[in-house]
Amino acid sequence: MAGIQRRRGTIAGYVLPAQAPRAQFLGLELSRTGVDIASCRVPAARFLQRDLLSPARPGDGLDFRATHALCSDVLEHLDDPGLLLRNAAAYMAPGCKLVATVPGGWYSAFYGHIGHRRHYSPAQLTGLLESAGFAVERACAAGFPFFNLYRMLVTLRGEALIAEAAHAPSLLMRSAGSIFIALFHLYLMHPWGWQTVAVARYRGK
Repeated sequence: MAGIQRRRGTIAGYVLPAQAPRAQFLGLELSRTGVDIASCRVPAARFLQRDLLSPARPGDGLDFRATHALCSDVLEHLDDPGLLLRNAAAYMAPGCKLVATVPGGWYSAFYGHIGHRRHYSPAQLTGLLESAGFAVERACAAGFPFFNLYRMLVTLRGEALIAEAAHAPSLLMRSAGSIFIALFHLYLMHPWGWQTVAVARYRGK
């Protein structure tokens, strides 16, 4: 779970700390290395090393109650994603708005290699969030057409891409990555998209 915010606005990468200087930001990250990197990149935010598959303990930053939160491309890596969501809710105020993104569409050997347990349809992501104490306002497919094309290429390359990923990326891979990153800004919310997005509110206790 990355980029939990306490006050107004939403989380969008590293942009909002500059756009909302009076807001307070908290990021929760599993690895110490990840905390160190994020702290250097976004010095205006506070980052904590937390395993959200374990319940929070006193002193684990529980004084922070987010009004907005982002969980981007995390849940697909977990055998019990509902457990992470329930533990993350300890850092959320009642009514906190959560934006969650996960992959949809095809599942291939490459995705298994990088730790994906499953991909989600909008209905499946809705069910997961509802079971973890969130009221889903909207769930939809996104990413059409360019994210789909990227995913299709990854799927078709399969084992070959796994072998290439073990080495430094080639000039061709870096160039293709740069092109797709630019095209991803042209995402469309479309039923054919292979990224799944949900907006939900924490029911609270």
